Amino acid sequence: MAPQQLFRALVSAQWVSEALRAPRAGQPALQLLDASWYLPKLGRDARREFEERHVPGAAFFDLDACSDPDSPYDHMMPRAEHFATYVGSLGVGTDTHVVVYDASDQGLYAAPRVWWMFRVFGHRAVSLLDGGLRHWLRLGLPLASGPSRPTPAQFRATLDPAFIKTHQDIKENVAARRFQLVDARAAGRFRGVDPEPRDGVEPGHIPGTVNMPFTDFMTEEGLEKSPEDIRRLFQDKKVDLTQPLVATCGSGVTACHVALGAYLCGKPDVAVYDGSWVEWYLRAQPGDIVSENPGKSQ
Repeated sequence: MAPQQLFRALVSAQWVSEALRAPRAGQPALQLLDASWYLPKLGRDARREFEERHVPGAAFFDLDACSDPDSPYDHMMPRAEHFATYVGSLGVGTDTHVVVYDASDQGLYAAPRVWWMFRVFGHRAVSLLDGGLRHWLRLGLPLASGPSRPTPAQFRATLDPAFIKTHQDIKENVAARRFQLVDARAAGRFRGVDPEPRDGVEPGHIPGTVNMPFTDFMTEEGLEKSPEDIRRLFQDKKVDLTQPLVATCGSGVTACHVALGAYLCGKPDVAVYDGSWVEWYLRAQPGDIVSENPGKSQ
């Protein structure tokens, strides 16, 4: 069987700039989405920042608005109908090439989550703007301001459950070890020595988890590292890309950097534990947590 042809996960700022300046006949319609999202303690207003400056033609993707309104956990995956209606209102149709970015200081932070969401719902023509708005600004490329007014489009969404892992899946895997679990949080939070950014949640990690901080996948300039460098990162952590792999983090956002890194190495089937550490901690019994500091792990 021939290997699966993977849609390009990254597009450069130069490519996007040229595509906006001179759209090519016969190419799919392009829709940019600014998926900026920040933890509340940072005090940043992503929508206000978007209206101050964004890539021309972009629409604002609100991660909290496009989530399960009935879940007690942050921005859990919405139902397929909710996702289809929401992205359709942003100008994304079934044949649209979606390019996602954000305005984080890292280069990309929340955008890979939206890239992953589109793939979960069956849309493969989705890419990330490499380096995000940070790199766009560095190159001095054009900016727009004000609210976006995209033309609504029809979008069809079908959820692929293979991309999502539940609390029960993770709980069973602690004993069964059917898949590798990689945590994308910073090392201090993973170890239990640095605080979690959410009130009522202590640091630590799920038993048997490997730590690969999401920032390790990017260069100092905020661009994605090469597939060769990313493959070496996985090898150094003894993560086998030929075997099943699941990603986790604080609340399911930066976990998608692990999925992206594996995708760039030719592995498109990484699932994400949607509830991630917040759900695990809040539902945990003492033996379910590994931490260098005493607390709920004791």
